[in-house]
Amino acid sequence: LLRSSQPLTGPNRRRCREDERILGTILDEGERGFIIDTRSAQAAKQARMGGGGTEPKGAYPQWRRLHRALERGRPLQESFTRLVEACGDPSLSMDRWLARLDGSRWLGHVKAALSTACLAAQCLDREDSKVLVHGAEGTDTTLLVTALAQLILDPSCRSLQGFQGLLEREWIQAGHPFQLRCARSASSHARGKQEAPLFLLFLDCVWQLGRQFPLSLEFGEELLLTLFDNAYASAYGTFLCNNERERSLCKVKERTHSLWAWLNQPEERHKFLNPLYSHNPLVIWPSVEPQSIQLWQGFFLRWIRPSQHLEEARGEIRRLVEGN
Repeated sequence: LLRSSQPLTGPNRRRCREDERILGTILDEGERGFIIDTRSAQAAKQARMGGGGTEPKGAYPQWRRLHRALERGRPLQESFTRLVEACGDPSLSMDRWLARLDGSRWLGHVKAALSTACLAAQCLDREDSKVLVHGAEGTDTTLLVTALAQLILDPSCRSLQGFQGLLEREWIQAGHPFQLRCARSASSHARGKQEAPLFLLFLDCVWQLGRQFPLSLEFGEELLLTLFDNAYASAYGTFLCNNERERSLCKVKERTHSLWAWLNQPEERHKFLNPLYSHNPLVIWPSVEPQSIQLWQGFFLRWIRPSQHLEEARGEIRRLVEGN
C-alpha cells in the first residue's frame, strides 16, 4: 500500500522517469497494480492546468487508474456545518429533521470514504495487488483512505497501541495540516479557506467500524471523542503545526508533552478501552449500504442529549466483563 501526491505532468504532459522507475520496480513482470485517485476524472484533468495531473497510461502500462471522488475542502466543511446546525435546532419536526440530515450529505461522505477504503483493501487482499493512493497534495483524502484500509485489513491497527501508531504514521508524520484544517472551533461560524473536517470524517468512519464490529476494536468511542477534542484544542503538542518540518523548527517534541504518553498512563488508559474487545485476526469488511451508515450520535448530539444513562450502561458492561 503506497501513498503520494499527484504527479506534476502539467498541461504539456511532462514525464518523470524517476517516478516511472520507482513504480515499475514495485511490480513483478506481468503483475498489475492499481492507482486509486481520490479526485474525479474531471478534477484530475483540470489539475493539469495548475501543473498537476494524473499518470499517463503509456508511461505506467502495468498500473490501472481508478477515480473515486472524495470531497476534501469547502463542500465537506459546509456539509459539516449544515449537520451541526440541524443537530442544534430543537424545533425541528421528524420530517424536517430527516430532510436536513439528508440535505447535509454528511453520511454520504462517510459512505464514500468507507467505500473507497474497501476498494483499496479488496485490491490488496483479494486481488493480491499493489495499490497506490493519491489525491492532489496527498495529505487529506489520501491519508483518510490508506488509514481506513489498514484498519480493515490489519488487526494490529485495531489495538489501542496500534491505532496510536496508525495515527502517528498516516496523519501526523505524513503531513496532514492540522493547524490549517482545525484552525477554529469545529462549530464556529467563522471559516478559514483551508479549514475542513477531514480528521473528523476519519474518526466517524472508525466509529462506524466499531459499531458494525463491536468486538474487534480494542478502543471505544471515548478515545475518538478525545482525539477530536485534542485536534482542535489540546494541552499536548501531538497535533500542533502542519507537518514534520514545522514541528522540528518549533521544537514541538522538546517543548511539549505527547498526547500518547498521557493516554497510555494506566489510570487513564482503562477509560478508553472497549470492555467487549476480543482479538480478531480476520479482515473486517464493513457494510456500506445506506441502511448501515448511522449518525454518530455520541459526537453530533453529545451536548444535546443527556449522557448519564449511556455512561452508566458502559460502566455496567465493564463491571460484568471484569466480574467474569
